[in-house]
Amino acid sequence: MPHPSRRTSSALVSCLVAAAFAVSAGVTTKAFAAGKKTITAVMHSDLRVIDPVFTPAYITRDHGYMVYDTLLGTDANFQVQPQMADWKVSDDKLTYTFTLRDGLKWHDGADVTAEDCVASLKRWSRNDSMGQKLMEATASLEATDAKTITLKLKEAYGLVLDSIGKPSSYVPFMMPKRLAETPANQQISEQIGSGPFKFVKAEFQPGVKAVYEKNTDYVPRKEPPSWTAGGKVVKVDRVEWIAMPDAQTAVNALQSGDVDFMEFPPLDLEPLLAANPDIKMNVLNKFGYQTLGRMNFLFPPFDNVKLRRAAFLALNQKDVLDALVGNSKYYKICGAVFGCGTPLEADVGSETLVKGNGMEQAKKLLAEAGYDGTPVVILAPGDAITLKAQPVIAAQLLRAAGFKVDLQTTDWQTVVTRRASQKPPKEGGWNMFFTNSVIADSGNPIGSTFVGARGQKSPFGWPDDPKMEELRDAFAKATKPEDRKRIAAEIQQEVYEQVIYVPLGQWFMPSAWRKSISGVLEGQAVPVFWNVDKSE
Repeated sequence: MPHPSRRTSSALVSCLVAAAFAVSAGVTTKAFAAGKKTITAVMHSDLRVIDPVFTPAYITRDHGYMVYDTLLGTDANFQVQPQMADWKVSDDKLTYTFTLRDGLKWHDGADVTAEDCVASLKRWSRNDSMGQKLMEATASLEATDAKTITLKLKEAYGLVLDSIGKPSSYVPFMMPKRLAETPANQQISEQIGSGPFKFVKAEFQPGVKAVYEKNTDYVPRKEPPSWTAGGKVVKVDRVEWIAMPDAQTAVNALQSGDVDFMEFPPLDLEPLLAANPDIKMNVLNKFGYQTLGRMNFLFPPFDNVKLRRAAFLALNQKDVLDALVGNSKYYKICGAVFGCGTPLEADVGSETLVKGNGMEQAKKLLAEAGYDGTPVVILAPGDAITLKAQPVIAAQLLRAAGFKVDLQTTDWQTVVTRRASQKPPKEGGWNMFFTNSVIADSGNPIGSTFVGARGQKSPFGWPDDPKMEELRDAFAKATKPEDRKRIAAEIQQEVYEQVIYVPLGQWFMPSAWRKSISGVLEGQAVPVFWNVDKSE
């Protein structure tokens, strides 16, 4: 997330704004001259990778929602709803039949077919954890005619609709069969979807600018928009994403009217924007982000559960959130592994995290476990404003408990590379790192990246806990909400007892836009640009 390293003079800001828009080569001006209604936005990151199955990056997900559509969506009540397709379920709960609605066309003019969608689901499932689990439970997935997709299960599986309707990272976006047959570890060659916007390839400058035009052939659903469900009615002609790495520059552009929308203005500039009568600010994702810590189970000291527990007891959410966010208006102390405000919210096992009363227990357990002074190597990205505070505070707390800590400051890309390494910490490996996840990606035990404990098949940290996997399987097969909630609480208890990972609270970022913009939607995968209008 961009953040100003220093305050920029107004003269320099003006130059930088002018330079940023010069990159557009006059397209914006020409668009207005031609009478096109255009929204210009500064997103949280520049866009480089544009295949939403190739990477879980949120900026690529945002791009995906512009260009592609989904068979199902999820509304503001966490209920799955029809989007491209409706569905029926057999009495024995083993056969799901999806029927495509009328009027669906790809951006190249071809009709959307069930074969396209089957190929898209199969490609998506190779990278997504919920998709992988769904396919393990699937006996067959076929196009039984041009508009009908038939999914047959080996046994009852409770997350079929939740998986196909999931928001956020690795969304099951539909694409033509010829693109969906691209291996999931290779990027697709074209951006042809059936969604509400078309990607303007000729104007794409990776890391600088991305342009989308209204898909005039798109037939939206008639229901009101609600999160990723309902009618995706496009009310503008173009949306342009302009990269501005300096946040102060972007804020000045927003205030001057050169930019219409800024996804994440820095919180320290919130008073400046709040005082401007032409600017509106709002948190679009009311569930926000979960910040978290992950330990490496392969090497000392955290291959020992007692030492993981000692570190867990030493940590607390308030210290981390105060350093990360500062303003309590934008954070929530929350002991729920699957997020506060979600259907699976629970507080079991979280007392020391939320009350900050575990330090003495940590010291005692550290002594009982016979800690030998093995250093805890913590990876600290100094260039990522949303990840700088967590490792510093954790290091302070672990040292207070009696751990020896080696805080290694690098850049985020180095952290991303090193956390995938299974080498010992002395050889370039690590013991602990921190990251953030939107609650949409942490809200259930199957979709959550860091709950799985399948050893080498788990992501960085590689916990191996058969009991956890038994609980996750039980959750996946449960069909009643009350059973899922009960099992989720048991999973949360196991997360905390084994320290599978350490949830460190929820935090929120407001977006800002000019008051000439209306219809900005809230959700878990935001911002989206359907329903958004602009007055001249």
